[in-house]
Amino acid sequence: MTLIDALGNGTRLTILRELSREPMYVSELAEEIGMDGKTAVHHLSTLEEAGLVEHYRRGNRKYYELARRIELRIAPPPERAFVLQADPLDDESESETESS
Repeated sequence: MTLIDALGNGTRLTILRELSREPMYVSELAEEIGMDGKTAVHHLSTLEEAGLVEHYRRGNRKYYELARRIELRIAPPPERAFVLQADPLDDESESETESS
């Protein structure tokens, strides 16, 4: 699955927006967005396949968090630029960004 395929769904974009605030477990995320857990797991699996989110376990709960920084820039004519970039989240790239 390509990055554009993964991001081409409004529900997945909503999930990414929620996860950009803080890691969440499946039931919490499903309730926040207003969907059932099975649907949430399907979308989270798609996002995980695309490398955009990752999970970890804390007790019996499976938490999801962003794995990449996603930037989308679209410029109006005459440039007609469309840039979609996803970079790994890590301390090194964050410190480089802050020092630039």
